[in-house]
Amino acid sequence: MTLRMLGKDPESQFGQSPTVYLDDQTDTYLVQGWKVLDEERLAQMDIPGHETVVEIPRRMVQFFEEMKRDAGTEV
Repeated sequence: MTLRMLGKDPESQFGQSPTVYLDDQTDTYLVQGWKVLDEERLAQMDIPGHETVVEIPRRMVQFFEEMKRDAGTEV
């Protein structure tokens, strides 16, 4: 499996940032972000025990390839 880094949060400090990756083999995104611990927000979602929720800033949507295609940008 080879992951391709699509982008890091451009506003991060010291390289510690949310990051978006693409796994070309499984055609899935992997998102590194801040772990959501807020019980009120988590209670509004149906999260199975084998899953977790991470948070990334809206500005990072630019790194998802579908968004680039919709905007007419080469991928």
